[in-house]
Amino acid sequence: MTGATSAQRQLMTVGEVCDELGIARSTFYDWKVKSRIPRCFKLPNGDLRIRRADFDEWFASLEVGVA
Repeated sequence: MTGATSAQRQLMTVGEVCDELGIARSTFYDWKVKSRIPRCFKLPNGDLRIRRADFDEWFASLEVGVA
């Protein structure tokens, strides 16, 4: 496995995030406006990417305990 391939697997596209969460792209962008998504960055072509580690940390922070 090359370094580039390894780095690409650590980055998630908006589509991959939406698929993993089972949400529509419109929901993702609604959450983005409300700052409710994991940290992301914009590539020079305008596409967004989310680091897998940031996604996992964000998702874990959503866990709620049962009373």
